[in-house]
Amino acid sequence: MSATNKTVAVIGGGVIGGGWAARFLLNGWQVKVYDPAENAEAALNEMVANARRSLPRLSDVQVPAEGELTFVASVEEAVTDATWIQESVPERLDIKHAVYRDIQQHALTDAILGSSTSGYKPTQLQEGATHPGQIMVCHPFNPVYLLPLIEVVAGQQTEAGLVDRACDILSELGMKPLKVRKEIDAHIADRFLEAVWREGLWMIKDGIATTEEIDDAIRYGFGLRWGQMGLFETYRVAGGEAGMAHFIAQFGPCLEWPWTKLMDVPELTEELIKTIADQSDAQSGEYSIRELERIRDDNLVAMMRGLKETNWGAGELLNQHDKRLSAKQSADN
Repeated sequence: MSATNKTVAVIGGGVIGGGWAARFLLNGWQVKVYDPAENAEAALNEMVANARRSLPRLSDVQVPAEGELTFVASVEEAVTDATWIQESVPERLDIKHAVYRDIQQHALTDAILGSSTSGYKPTQLQEGATHPGQIMVCHPFNPVYLLPLIEVVAGQQTEAGLVDRACDILSELGMKPLKVRKEIDAHIADRFLEAVWREGLWMIKDGIATTEEIDDAIRYGFGLRWGQMGLFETYRVAGGEAGMAHFIAQFGPCLEWPWTKLMDVPELTEELIKTIADQSDAQSGEYSIRELERIRDDNLVAMMRGLKETNWGAGELLNQHDKRLSAKQSADN
């Protein structure tokens, strides 16, 4: 594989695939997208437009020249010369297996084949594959062109060194690859999201809180703490000078109290679904999806730029990426 060949094939150009396309494109890669949906090209172009107005605002140095975005008519045309192939098709194992068979008929055998799956283990994805060793999970978070975290998971047959090579490329894109030590359903982050989601469903069903009140509890409270320190570092601070051991001793017994319904989930009846949908409409219905995307992007840029000033969390990562870009520009001049 040529080190200078920066061509990515994006298979499935929806919300996640489109975000991948924008991230690669705005970091100078040539991007080929295959998605048979009728409105896929128009929707992806709108997402790329959002990325163009937001991603460059995270950098204090000149960003790379934009690559070329091409929509193609087949998987073959997309993957033939790609060094990275990102699959973002629907979450059905039979569909993914069929797509991999098509991809691997035409792809370079040393290309990275990453899946955006939020739930499947890579070993499941590798079942029946012609070249199982090139398949791995690279699970991002929406919007992919702004949020840096990527969960990288190797399967039982993933080739040695492939994860490290993938992580190097992801880092060059300004992302934060998190190597997941063991295969587990839904990886790491989505398991936390699922827990919070279940509690939220019960609170709505039991009439304790609305969608907006739950969101307020997150965005005005612990969400800000988590955004810059995460879970355990936040609790370490909460323990004061005595540290984490003191925090656990003080609050650990609460884990035995009947506060949570995590082991159960409410039935998603039509009534509960309508309640949630109606509350969500009341909360955010005045905005279009595109408006909400831009509000979200503006908020993320503002938070991450603030973290750049303190060189903390995602801000430290962005500063490191700026240094890499600046050094490369100096070397090129």
